[in-house]
Amino acid sequence: MGFNETIDVAGKCIEVAGAGVMVVGALGAALVALRGLRRREPDTYRRFRQQLGRSILLGLELLVAADIIRTVAITPTLESVGVLAGIVVIRTFLSFSLELEITGAWPWQAHALSSRSPRSRSRPDP
Repeated sequence: MGFNETIDVAGKCIEVAGAGVMVVGALGAALVALRGLRRREPDTYRRFRQQLGRSILLGLELLVAADIIRTVAITPTLESVGVLAGIVVIRTFLSFSLELEITGAWPWQAHALSSRSPRSRSRPDP
C-alpha cells in the first residue's frame, strides 16, 4: 500500500469516526432525554440540545480533519484546496452557531464568561 492509499484510508477512517460520533452522541442524548422525561427532570430539553450539539461539534471537527488530510495530502490542486476552503468555512460557521446554541456565548467569549464569579453574575444585594 502506497502513501496515497494509506492517507486515503486514514481520511476515510476519520470520516467514519466523525459520523459515528454524531450518531452515537445523538442516540446517547436521546436516551438521556427520555430518562429525564420519565423522571420529570427540569431542563431535559435544554440538556438534550446541549448534548446533541456537543456530539455534532465533535463530529464536525473530525470531518474537517478528514477533509484536510485527504485534500492536502492526496490532491493538493488549487481547485481541491478551494473546495476544501469552502467546506471548512461552512463547517466553521456551523460550529460557531452550535457553540452559541450550547453555551449561550460565542467561542471567543467563553473565557470571559467562565472567569466571572457566580456572585458577579447575580443581582447585587439591596
